[in-house]
Amino acid sequence: MIVDEQRTKVQRRELRKRPTWMTIDNGMTKIQCFVLDVSPGGAKIATDTALDVRDSFELALVPEHTTRQSCEVVWRRGKTYGVKFLP
Repeated sequence: MIVDEQRTKVQRRELRKRPTWMTIDNGMTKIQCFVLDVSPGGAKIATDTALDVRDSFELALVPEHTTRQSCEVVWRRGKTYGVKFLP
């Protein structure tokens, strides 16, 4: 007997390309990106140009604040990336 398993997805909030910054090299390099949607555990981001986005970086979800969220890339599709937030 085959049982259908339903995966419970966390509700994502769409942000319609909210501009933000990813930082690498301990904040020395800033790259503009766009948050497409966000959930408590991660986000989907996109860049305007093809970049070699590193496996981990920090994301400023609110650009005018100094708080940065550590992230790890979990998937890549062209200029779009799925990231999970690290503790």
